[in-house]
Amino acid sequence: MSDRITVVGVGADGWAGLSPEAREELLAAEVLMGSARQLALIPAGTAERVTWPSPLLPALPGLIEAGRGRAVCVLASGDPMFHGIGTTLVRLLGAGRVRVLPSPSSVSLACARLGWAADRVEVVSLVRRPAEAVHTAVHDGRRVLVLSADGRTPARVAALLTARGYGASPMTVLERLGGEAERLVSGTAGGWSLTEADDLNVVAVECVAAPGTVPLPVLPGLPDEAFEHDGQLTKREVRAVTMSRLAPVPGELLWDVGAGAGSLAIEWMRAHPENRAIAVERDGDRAGRLTRNAFALGVPGLNVVTGAAPGALGGLTAPDAVFVGGAVSVPGVIEACWRALRPGGRLVANAVTVESETTVAAWHARIGGSHSEMVRLAVSRAAPVGGFTGWRPMMPVTIWTAVKPAGTQEER
Repeated sequence: MSDRITVVGVGADGWAGLSPEAREELLAAEVLMGSARQLALIPAGTAERVTWPSPLLPALPGLIEAGRGRAVCVLASGDPMFHGIGTTLVRLLGAGRVRVLPSPSSVSLACARLGWAADRVEVVSLVRRPAEAVHTAVHDGRRVLVLSADGRTPARVAALLTARGYGASPMTVLERLGGEAERLVSGTAGGWSLTEADDLNVVAVECVAAPGTVPLPVLPGLPDEAFEHDGQLTKREVRAVTMSRLAPVPGELLWDVGAGAGSLAIEWMRAHPENRAIAVERDGDRAGRLTRNAFALGVPGLNVVTGAAPGALGGLTAPDAVFVGGAVSVPGVIEACWRALRPGGRLVANAVTVESETTVAAWHARIGGSHSEMVRLAVSRAAPVGGFTGWRPMMPVTIWTAVKPAGTQEER
């Protein structure tokens, strides 16, 4: 096919490490695209060389169209289908127009050097992502490979680990894997002194928690103390039940309306790395607080919208699930959420006041049947009573869950 693109994965060893098939494709190419570093690894030839602009993604369709009708080769680092340009091109053009010739990925090379089983390692990419995204993978006894954004990433990771109570964790930075200048630098997170590594590096971490470090599991129900809040927080027992009703599925989008500390949106995103969430909060101080919570708990990609619902909901991507907490009684909020919800999606609202309970009861009656359910949850926590222990009840919470059927009047 004249308009098919070949993507060639290149390691740090450059031309010497390429297969005969990959070399043949590169020699036959009329257009060669890649980063300046990647292009420098390929011997000079007759092909037109196109260096990736920054930012790349907005310019990529035009670059590909300009090469239509010519033999185009795109250079990638290692395996193009592992956090690489190959996946982007397949998404843009379809698998039929993209041929991929991979080299070993940085993960496979790192595991080979360290003697780690690749299927037992958590991989976190920090390319175009804040370093705080590593938090969800940090658990005592686990091994983590971090794909670095640049040479400063290892020092950032070390600082985050130390602040989390994982300063004793052994760290190894693997630079320019597979090349002649390959280098491994080892130490611990707490004692890390390398301020800047080679930009082409991977960070390997063996997580070791200090005694007393509070674990942060990926299952719903994080300790209340894990969140910075002003009292507007769905408590962990209620949160766990609420999340079971929201039923997060990988890749889905949640609206957390009246988000407060953002605990539901954060738990939703921690459930799977592909989950997305939009937290809508009218109070600016709380919006800032929930943003800090998202970074501290490893989901810096949480989209925070500061504004009052229902007005702030206009123009947002349609959700697969909606949680309404602090805005249940606000006129028009439930209507707007139900209207925007995708068919088959779940809407969960928690009511703690008479007024909010009246609202959800009316909606429960309106939807009815097997699509709507109400549960009242009463939780008591043990607390000192003089020299004894007694039960202190929390305010009961009514949890209303509705599943939107296809073809409802609102959806049409």
